[in-house]
Amino acid sequence: MKRSLLLTTILIAGLSPAFSQTGTNETAIVSGTSKAVVQTDCGKVRGFIHKSTFIFKGIPYAEAERFMPPVRVKNWDGIRSSMTYGPVCPLETMNSVNDESEFIFHHDWGYQNEDCLRLNIWTQGINDAKKRPVMVWLHGGGYSAGSSQELPSYDGENLSKKGDVVLVSINHRLNVLGFLDLSAYGEKYHQSANVGMMDIVAALQWIKNNISQFGGNPDNVTIFGQSGGGGKVITLMNAPSAKGLFHKAISQSGVVSNFRDPAITKQISAELLTELKLIPSQVDSLQKIPYNILIAASKKAIAKVQQKLASEGKISGSINIGWSPVLDGSFLPYQPSDAKATSISKDIPLLIGSTKNEFILSLSNPKLRHGNIADITSYINNVYKDKAEAYIDAVKQAYPGDTRPSDLIDIDLRFRAGVLSEAALKSTTGSAPVYMYLFGWQSPVMDGDYKAMHCFELPFVFNNISRCEEMTGGGKAAYELADKISQAWINFARTGNPNHKGLPEWPVYSVENGALMYFDNKCVVKNHHDECIMNLTTKKQ
Repeated sequence: MKRSLLLTTILIAGLSPAFSQTGTNETAIVSGTSKAVVQTDCGKVRGFIHKSTFIFKGIPYAEAERFMPPVRVKNWDGIRSSMTYGPVCPLETMNSVNDESEFIFHHDWGYQNEDCLRLNIWTQGINDAKKRPVMVWLHGGGYSAGSSQELPSYDGENLSKKGDVVLVSINHRLNVLGFLDLSAYGEKYHQSANVGMMDIVAALQWIKNNISQFGGNPDNVTIFGQSGGGGKVITLMNAPSAKGLFHKAISQSGVVSNFRDPAITKQISAELLTELKLIPSQVDSLQKIPYNILIAASKKAIAKVQQKLASEGKISGSINIGWSPVLDGSFLPYQPSDAKATSISKDIPLLIGSTKNEFILSLSNPKLRHGNIADITSYINNVYKDKAEAYIDAVKQAYPGDTRPSDLIDIDLRFRAGVLSEAALKSTTGSAPVYMYLFGWQSPVMDGDYKAMHCFELPFVFNNISRCEEMTGGGKAAYELADKISQAWINFARTGNPNHKGLPEWPVYSVENGALMYFDNKCVVKNHHDECIMNLTTKKQ
């Protein structure tokens, strides 16, 4: 009888997950026609509540015609249901998916529509007059792809709950829709080159006007993003129209050297018209051409201009002239190194860094991925020639604890160099502090081959280890590090200083001290730890 009673109890518990996990009859989701309703300046929106977190998705923050700047959303009557993610910007292509990497990243591609100016909000209170820090997430994918829902790590519930912050993520226009420079074809299109970035400014303006109803403080807004999103953060720091709409900035693996040359972007547009057999007076036709035809023609146009410029010796064949912000003279009037540009964000504290391995060279080459020291040394000799021995010594000096042969070639150089350049510029031209980090934690997944790859810090920043076990392994060490990293991001958003008792004292970066926080199972402060390798490889390039 006791055995039967035990079995019955287990079965009942299995059929009653809410009871078995919480010990109460309360449900995890609270929703309904009068639940989680907030008044915005365009109308009321209704979200839902998940375990005390108020969640709103797919709220329109602006609207826009193709190639036109965003404008205010038209008011709506009644209550707008805002419980699911909105449309994402159409993507250039949907390539075949690699089974192994998809297992790790778990992309959610969403559904595509050009009417994609939407935002999502996670908050611990609404209509309560509290002034919580606001963190605005800008997704990765360069300026051509991605969305606010693309990766499971982007979910804002855990970070919002842990730090009592209001987390906002957004979709905006990308690729040819967001960065096609048609300014040569009349006043109507004079802002077309940067409408994708103007969308983000429109979202920040919406946040300024409305976030207080969602429990947020419009005077304490932090923008943060990774990869292309990190680049967008740096770009906004150079945009006069964004000044005053955010107060702190975090750039993760985001590198911006210069904005695109309008002379080149105008060549691309001219070639696009030729590709579509249109003359300049027919430029308005571009607003009605189906997206798949438009994007295909734009790819051919970029390739032709790239080839022409390379043949003329005006650019290196390795330089990508594709979609990114343009030095258009209005939205972006200055290059990032210009003193007038640095003055725009001189009072904005910056947290900046990258991952140790980023785009791992050995992953794409089976011989290198599991190669022995002879295989790796042969590769290094072929690339670095007479500097090979110096390169190996520099890597060992920077990372003496590395043991795998492939570690010698998997050190990221490009993003790290960009981060150092941006931190140096900011720290020497602004009055606000700069904090630098390097994420070096080695993921155990797939026999450790993915190391500290591009995007691998994201579950730690968002405190989302449980949502990203395939990426992190979901072990105790991952949870412990996520607690430290997410708290640093929260503290920076709250005060402009990432320090907390779970980390050693994190000094402000300067060119002289070269200080950064190295995130690993043991977090430590390092000073100029990779100076030798960066000097060697920068000179080589």
